[in-house]
Amino acid sequence: MEINRYIDHTLLKANALASEISKLCLEAKQYHFKSVCVNPGFVSLAKKELQGSDVLVCTVIGFPLGATTCASKVSETSNALKDGADEIDMVINISHAKMHDYQYIENEIKAIKAVCQNHTLKVILETCLLTDEEIVATSLAAKNAGADFVKTSTGFSTGGATIHAVSLMRKTVGETMGVKASGGIHTYQEALEMINAGASRIGASSGVAIMQSLSK
Repeated sequence: MEINRYIDHTLLKANALASEISKLCLEAKQYHFKSVCVNPGFVSLAKKELQGSDVLVCTVIGFPLGATTCASKVSETSNALKDGADEIDMVINISHAKMHDYQYIENEIKAIKAVCQNHTLKVILETCLLTDEEIVATSLAAKNAGADFVKTSTGFSTGGATIHAVSLMRKTVGETMGVKASGGIHTYQEALEMINAGASRIGASSGVAIMQSLSK
């Protein structure tokens, strides 16, 4: 298994420096990770650093709370794509999920997917804040809206990816959609457990440590 090609090498902390983003990109090229995942303000830099490589640029929208308006998320997505983003990880409006207004969730995802067109759209559910029933319903909303992936977590809330949530999401969306496990995945064994549970992508800030552990 080429686990490196599962990994979105991630740096989303608020105080990240440009030099750290450059280092992230260098590491991603070295290990041939699937993508780097950075905040929108660093998309242009990441695109420049990764030019000519096989590493994609992923960015986050409505991050980390998901509580901005749909129009704001659409605008943010459009700007990120213009700056060179290849993949978009958007946070749903979690309040609407908790109110069981799943049509709002679906409509918002549809609006962003319309901007993304052929670019990959991953939908962050923030599963630690949802019941199983809400995870199923929001996963179905993402599928109905044409999203490419459902994703567990931002990594900035009360919990990260769990085997249970990943398995439930995979069971709900079937085999045609991607499932991204993110938040709290620090080791090769943890990443492998998520993949075995149904994850087709891993979001992690510990990608280098995971890869280095394989060569020991």
